[in-house]
Amino acid sequence: MSTAIVTGQPVPGSSLEGELRALGFDVRLAPDAAQAGAALAAVPAGQRVALVDAGFVGHTHALRLGLTDPRFAASAVPGAVSVQPAARDALTGALRDTAQGPSATDFGTRADTLAGVLADRVAERLAAAYGTDVHHPELGELVAAVPADPQARNEARQAVAAVDDEAIRLRTAVKARDGFFTTYCISPYSRYIARWCARRGLTPNQVTTASLFTALIAAGCAATGTRVGFVAAGLLLLFSFVLDCTDGQLARYSLQYSTLGAWLDATFDRAKEYAYYAGLALGAARGGDDVWALALGAMVLQTCRHVVDFSFNEANHDATANTSPTAALSDKLDSVGWTVWVRRMIVLPIGERWALIAVLTALTTPRITFIVLLIGCALAATYTTAGRVLRSLTRRATRTDRAAQALAELSDSGPLSELLQRAVRGVPRHTAPVIAALGALVLVLATALSDYGSWWPVLGAAVYALTSAAAVSRPLKGPLDWLVPPVFRAAEYGTILLIAAKADVNGALPAAFGLVAAVAYHHYDTVYRIRGGTGAPPHWLVRAIGGHEGRTLVVTVIAALLTETDFTVALTVCAVAVALVVLVESIRYWVTAHKRGAPAVHDEGEPA
Repeated sequence: MSTAIVTGQPVPGSSLEGELRALGFDVRLAPDAAQAGAALAAVPAGQRVALVDAGFVGHTHALRLGLTDPRFAASAVPGAVSVQPAARDALTGALRDTAQGPSATDFGTRADTLAGVLADRVAERLAAAYGTDVHHPELGELVAAVPADPQARNEARQAVAAVDDEAIRLRTAVKARDGFFTTYCISPYSRYIARWCARRGLTPNQVTTASLFTALIAAGCAATGTRVGFVAAGLLLLFSFVLDCTDGQLARYSLQYSTLGAWLDATFDRAKEYAYYAGLALGAARGGDDVWALALGAMVLQTCRHVVDFSFNEANHDATANTSPTAALSDKLDSVGWTVWVRRMIVLPIGERWALIAVLTALTTPRITFIVLLIGCALAATYTTAGRVLRSLTRRATRTDRAAQALAELSDSGPLSELLQRAVRGVPRHTAPVIAALGALVLVLATALSDYGSWWPVLGAAVYALTSAAAVSRPLKGPLDWLVPPVFRAAEYGTILLIAAKADVNGALPAAFGLVAAVAYHHYDTVYRIRGGTGAPPHWLVRAIGGHEGRTLVVTVIAALLTETDFTVALTVCAVAVALVVLVESIRYWVTAHKRGAPAVHDEGEPA
């Protein structure tokens, strides 16, 4: 429930009260400043509250943007200001200070001219005297004004009538930056689905869940291994993506942002894609073709691509002095329209990737689908990583303690690394990526060049544990230190893939797929917590699942000690154990954060 306090004398013919009620506000009238303060004090502490000038003229969507966005503690448009419960005390103080100002004695006699001043002055006072960050949404063509006289009011009303705010609302429901396929093949009609959902009271989380179930049904169709099943799987995967676009557009259209929704949207995207990989692998197996190694390879590559994105963005989240010539060249290319779309397509974002997977599933075989996907993702990863390396080497930036802490959390180092760090003090500065890469290379080569059951991978894992501890023994503030977490992910996931492939028994690769999926979920969850401003998962959780170096050592040891069949069983047990621990803790955390009223989050970053 929200309350709007309309200040000043009502204007004949104004529809303001009806518009506020349509936006979900309980409207209370306060002709003067004293009564506005009394009305504010009577509003329950847990409610959003708004001060709106009685003479406000503007679009309903302008009011919606200024008064109902849950992402901001305080927001304002001309003639109106709104705060969430966390900023109520600041609003009370700002209103009191403003009412006691020089114009307060005139307020009762000149309400029509000073009511708007009251709301705007309160908004200014919130920021200037109480340190509250007041959000001022970009209105563009939308009108929000408090006319000073009848002529100005008439002109404002004409300006409102000349602009279709519903068309603007629909247009701005689409993400500002998106891929070519999404922009031209999905969004032109998915925005109307979003409006249809909004008018029927559906929430973004419900649409997100529908998208997940659609993708899981698609995976089930792919698992049948029949041509009809593959065609149905491709069509359902595309429909799942339409719903995936719709949930974000619905959130923007109706301003229904939430921490829980952002987590569900991001988590379900990964779950849908990787479940579909598993469905394709099962379908291929029904036709006598084993592509589990390709499916796991695709998941490993895609996950490593994502962690490159996450690590680079976190390393440069608040970096200073961005003077990279590479960035300057990119900005110049942005001025040439067609290059923007080419570069967005090259990185194979989620829209292009899912369209590729859907079409190949329907028309070809799972093996061809995975081979093309691996080639495309490898080229995209090479392009993006090379560009970011060049930016990092050519920019002069000072990375903050926050960035270093985020990279350390993304590294996911466990108790073994903590113990070994005491023995590797004095590592030269800015050598972390080289040390991490050398250890990963030793591990992968030892695994790739030895037979199943050999102790060479165990020795490689021991070297890897030592080098990974050395890599994170200093704060990760070097120009390329953001490469450390991706190197760790590639080493851990790649080792599990290689050992399972060498076991060469039924069930080994599916078990490895399950273990990597469970660990990858933990790594994605770490990213989403950092993005939400809450930091990494609790330290006990990282210790309980061993850290990347501990898990890698355990997998190599059980492979050396157990037969291929017993190794498969052990890997399955590890996958189930890790999945249970990380899922229970993650669900507990996000549900609790949602109930606690954590700040709403909505990510408009790179298309994943």
